Amino acid sequence: MLAARHDFRVHIEPSNIDFMGHVNNVIYIKWVQSAVIAHWERIAGPEAVVAHLWVALKHEIIYRKPAFLNDTIVATAILDEVRRESAFYETVIRRGEDIVAHVKSRWCCLDAKTLRPTRLGGDIVKRFLTSAA
Repeated sequence: MLAARHDFRVHIEPSNIDFMGHVNNVIYIKWVQSAVIAHWERIAGPEAVVAHLWVALKHEIIYRKPAFLNDTIVATAILDEVRRESAFYETVIRRGEDIVAHVKSRWCCLDAKTLRPTRLGGDIVKRFLTSAA
């Protein structure tokens, strides 16, 4: 288990609010994607970022509490494991101490030129291991 973490502060836009007065469920997926990609970009290094793309394969979301327009929200992306061309993330979305949503997701690494699945090099995976310490 790598447990490399990245906190991503979320900005809630008025357009994120649905007919019920809280953040629409679809927006949570955007937050997860932004947090995971920001984590990748922070640790992977510029050459790896240019050479690889990430696509989501699966999200499992548990919505615990609604989020509202003026809330301060942080999405913490936690890299659990890298296996072959897949990265397994857990993202915890919080408002203060309250967990608003908990998301488990699987991401596939693509070669940026061929758009085919590719494994990450050991040097890149090592950066994530080092950042977890």
